[in-house]
Amino acid sequence: MIVTVSGPHGSGKSTYAARLAGSLGLRHVSAGLMFRKLADERKVSLEKFQELAAADPNFDRLVDERTMAEAERGDIVVDGQLAGWVLKEISDLRVLLTAPLVVRLERIAARDHISLEEARRQTLHREGVQAERYRKHYGFSIDDWSIYQLILDTSFGSIEDTAEILHAAALTAKNAKIGNTPGKNPEVQPIPADTIHR
Repeated sequence: MIVTVSGPHGSGKSTYAARLAGSLGLRHVSAGLMFRKLADERKVSLEKFQELAAADPNFDRLVDERTMAEAERGDIVVDGQLAGWVLKEISDLRVLLTAPLVVRLERIAARDHISLEEARRQTLHREGVQAERYRKHYGFSIDDWSIYQLILDTSFGSIEDTAEILHAAALTAKNAKIGNTPGKNPEVQPIPADTIHR
């Protein structure tokens, strides 16, 4: 089974992907972590590496190749902004997580131990560079949500409630994959058309 979890920065991709993988007994791989490792290997900041990647598509291709290789082994939850697109043809469930900008910024500020203003500056810069990079190198807009089977606002409920929704969606996808879709409720009978009063 292959599940992808995508979404903007601060939407909870890695957090929920890890929880989902744990609850299903699947591996968890983060495309974003792969990207950060490439930046570390080159000893440049993430912001600088984003700009380098905008000019050279080979960085994204390298992450894509590693992501695809991991996914092809199966039994995995992959999180990343492009995970849904990269694995569109082989994934069983594609999830998009989202949240209002202010919520995402608060999460990023807390996670990275920076001010809210610095979180805003970094995030808007990164997302601007990424949007242009994806359009230029892949030919699509990151705002195109048409490929996702589940779109969920992670600010709507508690972490536990959101995790339960994701778990239920993954089980539904798993059942569909193995053809184990529950039958119709036998107690529910259709109403004959000639008995309906108008």
